[in-house]
Amino acid sequence: MVEKIRTVTDVICPFCGTLCDDLEIDVDINEEKVVEVRNGCQIGTKKYFSSNPSEHRYDKPLIKDNGAYKEVSWDEAIDKAADILINTKRPLLYGFSSTECEAQGKGVELAELLGGILDNTASVCHGPSLLAIQDVGAPTSTLGEYKNRADLVVFWGSNPVHAHPRHLGRYSDFIRGYFRKDGTNDRFIVVVDPRNTHTAQLADMHIQVNPSEDYELLNAIRATLRGTELDGDMISGVPKKKIIELVNILKSCNFGVIFFGMGLTQTFSHHRNIDAAICLVRELNDHTKFLLTPMRGHYNVAGANQVFAWQTGYSYSIDFSKKYPRYNPGEYSSVDVLLKDEIDASLIVASDPASNFPAAAVKNLFKHPIITIEPHHTPTSVNSDIILPPAIAGIECEGTAYRMDSVPLRLRKVKEAPGDCLTDREILERLVEAVKQKKGE
Repeated sequence: MVEKIRTVTDVICPFCGTLCDDLEIDVDINEEKVVEVRNGCQIGTKKYFSSNPSEHRYDKPLIKDNGAYKEVSWDEAIDKAADILINTKRPLLYGFSSTECEAQGKGVELAELLGGILDNTASVCHGPSLLAIQDVGAPTSTLGEYKNRADLVVFWGSNPVHAHPRHLGRYSDFIRGYFRKDGTNDRFIVVVDPRNTHTAQLADMHIQVNPSEDYELLNAIRATLRGTELDGDMISGVPKKKIIELVNILKSCNFGVIFFGMGLTQTFSHHRNIDAAICLVRELNDHTKFLLTPMRGHYNVAGANQVFAWQTGYSYSIDFSKKYPRYNPGEYSSVDVLLKDEIDASLIVASDPASNFPAAAVKNLFKHPIITIEPHHTPTSVNSDIILPPAIAGIECEGTAYRMDSVPLRLRKVKEAPGDCLTDREILERLVEAVKQKKGE
């Protein structure tokens, strides 16, 4: 058989929140599989190759029967899943951060129909950022602005070398911008992190703060910026002289940005850390131009927050049990409701909570029926009662995704999905229709 290759250019990578848009993908037309990926990082490249048919990829709906999975038709699988969902008192619909916006909208509709809990992965990553932004706003901009203008870049509690591998090369360090034509030589990089990460090793300055003492350091920087003399020679493990030096650097730049990650959102003080960071940026704007942006992880978790917010008014941790949306992170967040064993069934979409949630929450998750919309074998899917295999958004179907700076981009389809896979949107649409029919709506 003669090998025929189809090359798709200007592809957006559906791995992390950077959403790199310059990939080139070679697809074997005969077998509909990816054979080459150019311009992608190592992790994004592996995601494309993982879309090829393999023993780890689901391509037909499965239902667990006497401890073993059996292949069934889509009609049977959807009917069984709908039966489970409508016979529960409080189902959890969780995930949605690694799929496209159109599917997320259908997830909101299904949660409202069921009167369940609707949550996305922000509740265990950048949920505190959203709470802080609701409190005090956010002085932010696009990655393109930072690429072209920023001469001072601060990474606080994030390690993009590992988590967002092409961020430095496309937007924040090595890239030549319109006003930063000499790349890294035109920028000063500061990393604030308890660990000597690979990003810290590339930086011009590493501030080694004590673990979970970011709030104290942020307010020490704010106090110094106002001209207040600090008590003591060390604040949060950082010498006072170092803090004064950092403040002078922050004040003297032409255009600065703070990129912050889960090292700031998921340590002590949580959203108060982000409050303090936003207030610091606001005060720095009395001296120079300064902005900040969260380093979002899943490629469309920002999209999940946007879609949930424009359809319900809230970004995550939403409860529909009263037939209208209620919002209270810490009460309606997925980990919290699982720890309290308030859930009697779960629909997991494009996520793997069994790999990330506390053991006690996972134990309660597994006590009740689980329906998973997932393309691969994961700790969650292999313990599910029903597995609904989707086409992978951004590889096997189109859709919309929001970059970490809330810029919407259109995902491209580069190949066909294996077997009988449907898109996430189609699966959720069919679940919505089945639930409506069974409820007589």
